[in-house]
Amino acid sequence: MGVGLYNALLALISASLLMPDQRKQPKSVALRLIASLLGLGPILGLLFYQQEPLDPMFATMRMWSYGLFLQLPLLLGAWALLERRSQPRLAAGLGALSLTLALVGFDAFIWEPSQLQINKVEISSSKVKAPLTIAVLADIQSDDIGAYERAALEATVALAPDLILLPGDYVQAKDLAGYEDNMGRLNRMIKEVGLGAPLGAFAVPGNVDTIGTWPQIFAGTSVTTTTVSRSFALNPDLSITGLTLADSFNVDLKVEEQPGFHIVVGHAPDFSMGQVQADLMVAGHTHGGQVQLPFFGPLLTLSKVPRDWAHGLTALSEDRNLVVSRGVGLERGLAPRLRFNCRPELVLIRVLPQAE
Repeated sequence: MGVGLYNALLALISASLLMPDQRKQPKSVALRLIASLLGLGPILGLLFYQQEPLDPMFATMRMWSYGLFLQLPLLLGAWALLERRSQPRLAAGLGALSLTLALVGFDAFIWEPSQLQINKVEISSSKVKAPLTIAVLADIQSDDIGAYERAALEATVALAPDLILLPGDYVQAKDLAGYEDNMGRLNRMIKEVGLGAPLGAFAVPGNVDTIGTWPQIFAGTSVTTTTVSRSFALNPDLSITGLTLADSFNVDLKVEEQPGFHIVVGHAPDFSMGQVQADLMVAGHTHGGQVQLPFFGPLLTLSKVPRDWAHGLTALSEDRNLVVSRGVGLERGLAPRLRFNCRPELVLIRVLPQAE
């Protein structure tokens, strides 16, 4: 309802700004349009979406995105047509801006969210005796599990990793029925593609997962789930610790050293700011911001880690590394379903032996 009303009000404002007497004052028209775009979103976001703390923010972002990439290009294009004879230079500028916004909108909403990348990072450690490959499949986060998610699972298997890590956020649905339906679909896909690895696959919870039921996604598969923070000794030279959702957000978390090369995996990367005795820390959650601006980076990470930690590989010290995946899916619900300069990804980590 809020988004529909937002678009209707913007359409009325846009129509009024295209009246002949208004078009004679392009600066005034532009200023009033910008004020409308910026002002209506937060007002309607607060009015209609107050179920959860993030609802007004996500609703506002969604409304702004419709205004910026749908209403504004249409308005500018119409304005350009009306001015093409009387003010050809203005019309050309308006047309170029309209086309640019439309192309960015096409990239962000239609093309980029489905363009899954496989990104490889490499680190070294004196604690491993042979190369170790780790696939990170983070934030599937879909409310309609289908061909795209299957392709991501198949791509993970095709990488033939030694170890698979799944840092949470598997299904995001608006109600229990939708959650259970998608959970069942994802479970069948995992079985059909044979998701697994020689050293195992390990899954921890994310913040869109229904606590107590999300492990059913992996029922009957080779994926190990953990609902408490616990450590596993995979062999004498390799250990892994899986974190609860709460622990992953704990910036003061303490995790003791484990035998061999120690990996700690949690949903959010915030735990990496604590006293975590690990050689490699792996997380998701941030989606890389979903929108990354050149020279600035992610606009929003919903994490306490520095912005430049919120995606990719970060060397925290000589022997402590953090890898945060941009994730496979994107934020659902009231959030705008877009990615810009931030394609979805699978991460393949290669750990190489290092001479002591």
